[in-house]
Amino acid sequence: MTDIVVVGSINADLLLPCERIPRPGETLHAHARSLVPGGKGANQAVAAARLGGSVALIGAVGEDHMGEDALVLLEEAGVDLAGVARVPGSTGIAVVQVEDSGENAILIEGGANRAMTADAVRSASSVVGSAAVVVLQGEIPRDGIEAAASACTGRLVVNLAPVIPVAADVLRRADPLVVNEHEGAGALKLLGEYAQGDHAVVGCLIEAGVPSVVMTRGAKGALVGRPGVTTEVPAPTVEVVDTTGAGDAFVGGLAVRLASGDDLVEAARYAARVGAFACRGRGAQPSYPWAGDTLPG
Repeated sequence: MTDIVVVGSINADLLLPCERIPRPGETLHAHARSLVPGGKGANQAVAAARLGGSVALIGAVGEDHMGEDALVLLEEAGVDLAGVARVPGSTGIAVVQVEDSGENAILIEGGANRAMTADAVRSASSVVGSAAVVVLQGEIPRDGIEAAASACTGRLVVNLAPVIPVAADVLRRADPLVVNEHEGAGALKLLGEYAQGDHAVVGCLIEAGVPSVVMTRGAKGALVGRPGVTTEVPAPTVEVVDTTGAGDAFVGGLAVRLASGDDLVEAARYAARVGAFACRGRGAQPSYPWAGDTLPG
């Protein structure tokens, strides 16, 4: 049985490092360009597998040349790709602008990820249903996310990134719901609630029926919310090269530790170290640690 099943996106990432991200109407030169595997689902699967997790990915790539390229690091990490479909059309792509400061701006075009509808996910329901931990994100269609949540019998981790209008029941089954500061406010809006401030948003999500919440806050670490208590988890200090995919590395690390039985706070402490490690290299998947690498902090 696979410990972790990730249902999500697979992209090719076009990385454009630059002095700063252009303002509206402005054109700037990039320092270089590179095409690397990406997509939030694939990123999280690679991160979890490199850290020793038994991981399967349910997703789709196109029949173009980028489809095979997008799977290279998944294969290298040992992710089970039996649930990855090849569909007509183009593989999803992300254009990632990375400032010299390490901050980024990302524009995605879903491509083959749009094929991950409820019907496609239901065809893998036995795999999803047998997993100890199921991980979802917001880069596939809403009905595919909802079908995966329905098929899950283990622990459901929902990373609502980007925020899409999934059914409230999906959020109320998430244990945890993983969001950053902006996504937390968006998730709260989906539940018909409003709050200001990170602690208040986490607390309000719990009051609205979400079993647990992990809010990632970059260099400020993370907040772990459970009924009646919110715990601050610090982030290790590192020299930031590129923050692309650091949140996905965090989720992958979190899933591995939850699958192994760790308490949510301890899992988040470990995940923060994995995310910090990822900030020290360029791109998402290429920057992720392997089990045995020394993590910061």
